[in-house]
Amino acid sequence: MNGDWTTAGIGDFLRSRRARIQPEEVGLPPHGRRRVPGLRREEVAQLAGVSVDYYIRLEQGRGSNVSDAVLDAVARVLRLDETEHAYLRTVARPRDRRAAARPRAPRVRRGVQLVLDAMERSPAFILNQRMEVLAWNTLADALNGFSRMAPEERCVPRQVFLDPAGRELYPEWHAVAAQTVAHLRLSAGLHADDPELCALVGELSLKSEDFRRLWADHEVAECAWGVKKIHHPVTGLLTLPYETLVLPADPDLTVVVYTPEPGSESAQRLALLGSWVSAVPEATERA
Repeated sequence: MNGDWTTAGIGDFLRSRRARIQPEEVGLPPHGRRRVPGLRREEVAQLAGVSVDYYIRLEQGRGSNVSDAVLDAVARVLRLDETEHAYLRTVARPRDRRAAARPRAPRVRRGVQLVLDAMERSPAFILNQRMEVLAWNTLADALNGFSRMAPEERCVPRQVFLDPAGRELYPEWHAVAAQTVAHLRLSAGLHADDPELCALVGELSLKSEDFRRLWADHEVAECAWGVKKIHHPVTGLLTLPYETLVLPADPDLTVVVYTPEPGSESAQRLALLGSWVSAVPEATERA
């Protein structure tokens, strides 16, 4: 894969979105039997108010000078949501993306680590644009075992798709897998010049049939908040709402915090896990 692989994939993205919409949904006659599902390129161009040649160039990744107005019109016709619309703007203009790119933070600042450590009742960790775990607090380590992993294993996509234990860790594995791929594709659009991200997608595509299938769907989504179910060997099943925070000084880093409802069974089980973790060092010291 080369550095422009996501830009080249803009055609697949737009075609997949055209396929979701039937002509009658946008007031067009079906025109009999169709070779492909959804809207034709000519119909998208007509509805967006641009020439067919202009739209074809956009699908071919040759629309680097395309205006916001045209992208907005295409997004409207294809009924893109806010995240998909932003993704289209990013991958359609690679020069803008490179100009906006920031140097990658080599490490998590000590002040940020102290913030994680202060969250004694909530598992919290930090991901980079490749969904690699760079830092964590004690409760997140007890929950996920980050400190026992090799650095290359501290990667959410690898854990989900390449580690057999991932299916046991996440009872709702299929939903987690789809969400992981959608977020990774969104990140790939923003960081198409990251060779390590490109290599990660290549590795997962080579080793996981599930990943290849989901990647081909061209879904894009943010994992800004939600609920994740995790099965822990000590506490059993945990239902954990989560929130994510972006660090203004390091926008490629995301803080993930699990926030179980106070008084819930999962909150009580997390508290038990925290007490168990605290007791282990004390027992070791007495020994």
